Parts: sequence; structure tokens; C-alpha cells
Amino acid sequence: MRRPLIAGNWKMYKTIGEAMDFVARLKPLVADASHCELVVAPPFTALAAVAATARGSNVRVSAQDVHWDAEGAHTGDVSPRMILDAGATLAIIGHSERRHDHNETDEQVNRKLRAALAAGLEPIVCVGETFEERETGRAAAVLERQFTNGFRGLTSPDFSRIIIAYEPVWAIGTGRTATPEMAAESHAKLRSLAREGFGSENAEGLRILYGGSVKPENIRGLMAQPEIDGALVGGASLMAESFAAIVHYR
Repeated sequence: MRRPLIAGNWKMYKTIGEAMDFVARLKPLVADASHCELVVAPPFTALAAVAATARGSNVRVSAQDVHWDAEGAHTGDVSPRMILDAGATLAIIGHSERRHDHNETDEQVNRKLRAALAAGLEPIVCVGETFEERETGRAAAVLERQFTNGFRGLTSPDFSRIIIAYEPVWAIGTGRTATPEMAAESHAKLRSLAREGFGSENAEGLRILYGGSVKPENIRGLMAQPEIDGALVGGASLMAESFAAIVHYR
């Protein structure tokens, strides 16, 4: 049985003080949420403070990105061991905003994924199509390309440690949400690719999250789909009350 996971990606929001206050307010609201795993992904500046504030609670902490080198001349980048040192245990990799704003490629996603796994981080790897790709019937082909290139060279034990987030780019921050049926169709495609590449056991154990304008109003319909194992939440994760409402989707 796959345990659901609800993750809040704060993107470029919240100072250190604001982030600590958020976690302090969130903890009592979700203390009884034993039905799912709960993750927040603050900006790098607040990572250590959030990890310290969340310590002893059921709130786990993720970085929003990771570099593929352990150290080096990479201005502005953060390595896996730095993320672990700050107290985070997960890393988001390949988010559409990294792919489109920073021209991040499938090959770079693969390098980051390998580095995260080698360091002991749990990766949340994002995939998804643009509106134009969906409208022209290429959504499945895009997912297959991102899956094949992004997970190239992974062993079955490696693959068993990852989480995938399907995030249709056209639904991120737009207020438009894929219908539960549309999302489930893409999740089923990804699970089929996992079965072909890494075997039935890994495919059945793989958690696939949905990301794209997730709100308290639509989370229940999404989570009713057997193929959807959780959510990667953007804007609605910035307020403790709305994020807690999403966590308590049942």
C-alpha cells in the first residue's frame, strides 16, 4: 500500500522568520495527520531554520533544488551534502520552473538525481507537459522522453527510492487544474513506464504526486483517484491553514 505524501513547495517566498512562524503554526494543525507523509520545501536561506523548528514533529523538510557536484566552483548552487547538513532529507529535482526559467535539461535532471541518491537524499522528480504539447497530442511522448532520459542508468534499488511529481506546466500557478481523470491518465502512463523500465514491484511501490494549482477545494477529488498518491502544492502551501486543509483531505 503506497502511503500518500503531501508536499508544500514554497518557491521564492518567506524570510527565515516567516518560515519559522509558518512551521510553528502548522505543527499543531497537522499533528494528528497519520494517514500521510508531510513535507515542506522552503527556500535555501530558511532550510536550516525550518528543519530546526520542525524537529520532533511529523513535518519533513525538502530542498527545492540540488547540484550534482559535492563541491566546486558553482556560484549560487547548493550541493547534496550542504542540504543534508542544513537538516533536509529530500530534494525537489526538475521542477518545471527550473526547466523553463533556467533551461534545465533532462540530462541535468539525471545528474542531479544520481547525486541526490548517492548522498542519501530522497528525490522528488518532476515531469510534465506544456499546454502546447498537450494540445498537439504530445503529452504522453513528453512524459516518456522525460522519464527515459531523467532516469537513465538507474538501478532498480535506486528507482525504488524516488518519488515522481506529475505537474502539467499549464496548470502551475494559473488556477487551471487538470481534471482528476486527466491527472490519473498521466499517472497511469508514468506507472506503465516504471513497470517497463524497473519491474512490476517498483512500479506498484512508486509514489506519483500531482502538482498544479492544488487547493483545499480540489484535493479530495484528486486523491480519490487510485493512481494519485499525493500532491506537490504551490501557492496553497504558503498559508498554514490552507495547507493543513489539504493535508486533511479525507
